Amino acid sequence: MKKINIYILVGIFLGTVYSCKDFLEEVPRNSTYVGEFWQSEADVNSALAGNYALLRNALSSGNFENVPRHYLYSDGVPSTYFTIQYSGDGLEGVQTGDFTWRYTIESYGDWTRYYKTIIMSNLIIEKVAAMDDALFVNESNPSRFKNEAIGQAYFIRALTYFMLTRVWGDVPLVLTTSSDPIAEEQVGRVPKAEILAQVEKDCHQAAELLDWGYRNQDAAKVTANKGSVYALLAHLYLWRATTTDLSTTTPIASDVHSADTTIAALKSFGGYAQVDTSNYYSTFIGKSREGIFELAASEQNLEGSSAHIATFFLRQAQISYYNPTYSRFFVPKNYLTTHFSRQVIGWGWVLNSSNQWEWKEHVAAVGETIYDEDGSNGRVVTEDMLIDNMDVRLRKNFTDISLSQPTCIKYSNVNYRTQSSAFISNNTLIFRYSDMLLLEAEIALYKGNITKAISIINGFRTRNGSSSLISGGATKEEVFYQYALERGKELFLEGHIYYDLIRTRQYAEFIPWLSPQRFMQGGFYWPVSPLLFKNNSFLAQTSYWVGKV
Repeated sequence: MKKINIYILVGIFLGTVYSCKDFLEEVPRNSTYVGEFWQSEADVNSALAGNYALLRNALSSGNFENVPRHYLYSDGVPSTYFTIQYSGDGLEGVQTGDFTWRYTIESYGDWTRYYKTIIMSNLIIEKVAAMDDALFVNESNPSRFKNEAIGQAYFIRALTYFMLTRVWGDVPLVLTTSSDPIAEEQVGRVPKAEILAQVEKDCHQAAELLDWGYRNQDAAKVTANKGSVYALLAHLYLWRATTTDLSTTTPIASDVHSADTTIAALKSFGGYAQVDTSNYYSTFIGKSREGIFELAASEQNLEGSSAHIATFFLRQAQISYYNPTYSRFFVPKNYLTTHFSRQVIGWGWVLNSSNQWEWKEHVAAVGETIYDEDGSNGRVVTEDMLIDNMDVRLRKNFTDISLSQPTCIKYSNVNYRTQSSAFISNNTLIFRYSDMLLLEAEIALYKGNITKAISIINGFRTRNGSSSLISGGATKEEVFYQYALERGKELFLEGHIYYDLIRTRQYAEFIPWLSPQRFMQGGFYWPVSPLLFKNNSFLAQTSYWVGKV
């Protein structure tokens, strides 16, 4: 019980120090007795603030270099999207498919912080449900306040379990308030199907208790509402549809249909909209019309981070005391040429079908010299010429693209507390509206509606100024590849890419080390840190990694 109290107070402390403005007004209680804590709406608000803070702490934690796990597990695994340079912690090994390097497995193979978040959710669900409405003396609608508190805890628990199972597959299922149940109660891992079933159940519970709107607009986007739940459900259904049986490319039709109807409801009732590209960065600062659920990181409330994922990309042009040319992470040139490719057309001598040289207009390759029709204006085709620099997402998200190591400036809302103390004030986006719209293209492909999928993808490209549109005669396989490219452009560095490639089976195009054989063995899941086996004889290693750790 003492450990439970410690977790409560740690969560509440994190919430009151690091959470959004509304929660900052709450004061942590001095009492260490659980029974004395749950006595008012202020206690509930403090506990919820702690729950959100524990979730953010889980996602932003990492190794001794503070590389946030939320991004490493996803965008950081395929080196196609960004390159991790050597810095002594061995993270570059992840991009070769080896998750067992000592510093890597001991930190990123450890799920402890996620379970602290889950235990806090369990505690809120149990304690708030037992509180009498009469305790909420400052609430005009005590019943709604109580429902929202429990609903948010259900959502946080569901989201945390969903993140856990995407990383490890089978994981322990803990629905009690025990302080350290995995070790104390010798809890083993349960099949991923049971975890996903619990996520779905928690989502339905949360959806019944939450509204589409918010009672307090300061909490909009950074606390859960019904839209947050529906976005999670959409991802849950598509993940379950495609990863339940790794030996087949045929998804579970009922789950695909459920994802479809869920997104349709979100579009009808959520009130979300895409942000105009002229105001591009507002989406990634946070709390825009696009936002469905995100974790608060506003420097206005001293929530900014000095270890945000952005700090591993940015250079002196963005943060004054950083290196002018070097960053730990950089964007490989082949990401830009693959995802933002365009054709360069010019005149030159080419061999025709009769093996005769013919002066004609054609699509040129890198290194080729092309001309105008009259033979003037000769120029050598370079790699940079093959990049679609009209796409807003290229122009806004990346800089130094002519250099060998371009960088990402998608998150660059920098605030200085002192001249040598910069903090990034960009929220962590979990779900946003454009993600949902793109998922509709994936659903259309699963249902065989290639025309609809092409229309959605081309709509994104037209909206962002790209001229690289998919032709109407493209095959399903070609459109799936273009869909992967589109999500890789739209959702770059938002924690989706690796899971997208697994779900759509496009991993073979972007992750060289992940063979079909390894995929079917669940070799994309992470191993569990050996440190977690110390006090739990029932815990088993991820099947693919047995004998490799």
